[in-house]
Amino acid sequence: MASDLLERWLEAVVTAPGATGLADTSAARRVLLDDALRALPVLAELEGAVVDVGSGGGSPGIPLAVSMPSRAFTLLEAERRKCAFLERFAAELPNVEVVWGRAEEQALDMYGVALAKALAKPPVAIELCLPLVATGGAAILWLARKADREPVERVAERLGGRLESDLDGLVVVRKLEPTPAGFPRRPGVAKKRPLA
Repeated sequence: MASDLLERWLEAVVTAPGATGLADTSAARRVLLDDALRALPVLAELEGAVVDVGSGGGSPGIPLAVSMPSRAFTLLEAERRKCAFLERFAAELPNVEVVWGRAEEQALDMYGVALAKALAKPPVAIELCLPLVATGGAAILWLARKADREPVERVAERLGGRLESDLDGLVVVRKLEPTPAGFPRRPGVAKKRPLA
């Protein structure tokens, strides 16, 4: 059942307009499925509900939710059309909820873990994710190996977090303190005026 769902999801991601720029299922399997599942051991060490921020076509949220059926996942997506796509698969996953909205407009300190894969530049992604996480929780970012970690560290510190580990491009930022006043900034501000 789970593998069948993931196969149907991969096929749909490749064929649905705007879901991904990937043209074939073998590339989609490598980039959207296998790369998402690298986070399983990291996620298993963290507690609480999970939010996939800017879920897009559903990676990393759908593969991880299928692999962790006892864990609650929220797929947060700002584009209504992409939400409709995600809802087709969430209907088959009792542990998954799709939310249409922007990260800046969500309740603060709600989740144990926030995920961001290809959401935005790393400093922007951490600013969008960390306010959603409760103190003691963490944000996990998928970063290119050559991406500069220093701006992520600076933004994390401003938001009450600390870069805890970097495992082959999976960067874990632990939230140590509540979200400071003034964050999140208004929708779109993080991208227009990044903190680092």
